Amino acid sequence: MLETERLILRPLCGADFDDYAAMLADSEVAGGLAEPVGRTPEDAWRSLATFIGHHEIRGFSHWAVIEKETGRFAGRAGPWSPLGFPGLGVGWCLAREHWGKGYATEAGRAAIAYCFSALDAEEVVSLILPRNGRSIAVAERLGHRHLRDEEYRGRSVHVYGQRRPAAND
Repeated sequence: MLETERLILRPLCGADFDDYAAMLADSEVAGGLAEPVGRTPEDAWRSLATFIGHHEIRGFSHWAVIEKETGRFAGRAGPWSPLGFPGLGVGWCLAREHWGKGYATEAGRAAIAYCFSALDAEEVVSLILPRNGRSIAVAERLGHRHLRDEEYRGRSVHVYGQRRPAAND
């Protein structure tokens, strides 16, 4: 578990399902994800199980993003590297009622720091749909730069990322 100023970042679990499914049922939320996901409860179940399973296989995964002040589930964020992903990724997905609060940037910063310190990464990347201006803005606030464009799981995506800071930075 990690804590930031306003958030608790803890492993996703089955108890998150109702909030997770409600988040993905929102077409604007699900439609902005580079990792294709459907909007039904069954799709949400598979997605949540994938993140929980990723933690079992890789030892890390997206975390549940919990507001410290209220204890409410706000979304998911964290490191990500499934088979076929173009590097060690950092991603975020927030329920729409939590947009505009800076949570994606706050959780993203914690995830990047985790990748460089705990996972000893040399580079982290984020895949973002070209039409997702909100996530592009978050990536840029995190210090990511546009690296290239590529196809991922049938979608054209921007690959944003950053390298590990030099020891003297």
